[in-house]
Amino acid sequence: MARPDAPRLLLLLPSTTYRATAFVEAARQLDVALTVASELPSAFEREQPSGLLTLDFADPDRAAEQAGVFAREHPLAGVLGVDDDTAVVAAAVATRLGLRGNPVPAALAARDKQRQREQLAGASVPVPRFVLTPADADPESLSRQVEYPCVLKPLRLSASRGVIRADNPAGFVAAFRRLGAILAQPDVAACGEPARRLLVEQFIPGPEVALEGLLVGGRLRLLALFDKPDPLDGPFFEETIYVTPSRLAPAAQHAIAATAQAAATALGLVEGPVHAELRHNERGPWLIEMAARPIGGRCSAALRFESRDGGRGTGDVSLEELIVRHALAMDLPAFQREDRASGVMMIPVPGAGVLREVRGVEAARSVPLVEAVLITAHQGQRLVPLPEGARYPGFIFARGDGAREVEAALREAHRRLEFVME
Repeated sequence: MARPDAPRLLLLLPSTTYRATAFVEAARQLDVALTVASELPSAFEREQPSGLLTLDFADPDRAAEQAGVFAREHPLAGVLGVDDDTAVVAAAVATRLGLRGNPVPAALAARDKQRQREQLAGASVPVPRFVLTPADADPESLSRQVEYPCVLKPLRLSASRGVIRADNPAGFVAAFRRLGAILAQPDVAACGEPARRLLVEQFIPGPEVALEGLLVGGRLRLLALFDKPDPLDGPFFEETIYVTPSRLAPAAQHAIAATAQAAATALGLVEGPVHAELRHNERGPWLIEMAARPIGGRCSAALRFESRDGGRGTGDVSLEELIVRHALAMDLPAFQREDRASGVMMIPVPGAGVLREVRGVEAARSVPLVEAVLITAHQGQRLVPLPEGARYPGFIFARGDGAREVEAALREAHRRLEFVME
């Protein structure tokens, strides 16, 4: 339990998130009073009135009003969202209560791919050419108007769900209809207007990287740059391996960081974590997407930081601890990412069907440099591949002296896994 005068953080956690444990542990490490808010009421909320809260995540203004009522009795020192939707709610709460955070329009722009594309293009940040089209448009007619190759993508979904490459008119028509069916699914249709439109944009060739950063007063602090060694050329865009440090040339890495800074500025983001996807080719960096949240899933476990001010031991500072410190306006220690290379594999969905068993987990864990193999899918769960699906069946983590060795360890561990499906 935190000390009586500890600052209180309002942590916005959707009921489906993987992120709870890491943030709760960060709050414990910092001796922070924590209130966890979700969109669904908890059976324990009455017994823990200061620790649990229900907010209307679907209506950020109402959620901010609810948080304001709560704060009269339990003053808040910070608020933090962990995904695209709660980042908008966190911005609304921060604005209402005068806490550190982003303006609501900036958080909205980061969540909506159309708005993001328009603002970035208007600020001359390199982004793919794009057009917006109704989901009920005639794909045959559109297929004769677009340039190929192109990428069709929804405005709101994450984890590459619904993102499809088309190389010719026939492929475009098939992709358009497939994405239309995804947008009609009940959980997607509940988004409202964003589910009735889609983006068609230029395909950008070249290697893709993921950038993890922290904005402090509008200035981007680069935390890590991950290479994605598996080509992401389509027709679907399932992410697998992230490895850091990047093996791109220093000049390319510097240009990528500068482009991410320009994107954050163009969107109006000023405080908190950002996660960006960029591509790099002979014309330089291209901003594919920027989100006002930290890296998703369990992937943050691939990042450790070491204090350079005589504080905690080497590699003992987590990404979540840095984010919580920033949200509460606490001093950020002098830190850097650990010296060792690290990586994570988001285990690809092996196919459509019901999971019955995962074999070879201990064999995968025994691979040198592998630190953990986490199977998050459960027996009896239906697995859905991209582009319809959005959840990975598990994660593999590795650390070593070099990025190449870490990548090889992740691949070998994955090779030893066998998913039994029916």
